Amino acid sequence: MSDKPIIGRVERISFPDTGVVKLRAKVDTGAYRSSIWATNVHEADGKLHFTLLGPESEHYSGTELSTDVYKRVQVENSFGHKQERYSVFLSVEIAGKKIRSNFTLANRGAKTYSALIGRKMLKNRFIVDVSCGDPIIDEEANGDDSLE
Repeated sequence: MSDKPIIGRVERISFPDTGVVKLRAKVDTGAYRSSIWATNVHEADGKLHFTLLGPESEHYSGTELSTDVYKRVQVENSFGHKQERYSVFLSVEIAGKKIRSNFTLANRGAKTYSALIGRKMLKNRFIVDVSCGDPIIDEEANGDDSLE
């Protein structure tokens, strides 16, 4: 038996350094990188400035974050569309573990989940059981096999 925590298709995550707590995040084993909704993203004075989430989110704190450790990466979605995004390191708590992990900053305001957890964060840390988790909607009851 593994000592890795079992997580579901949707998990509550927190970003302790930002005031964002218990945010539902989609666990996506098909995605390589993790991603979070960010607004007010801009470079100034050699730093990247951004705010997690948007004012429409119940978890929005309005706190502006900044870092001088960031890069731009190419992200390709399942339809083959490429997009350039900023990538930053954030401290995140998931399933009782505190992890410093890489997130791309994206406009996820129209998505069901404001954050997505990809394989890069999951690898060697968790076991994913899709029958577990805390989804906003029950896709099986609705006959829907996709969230986004």
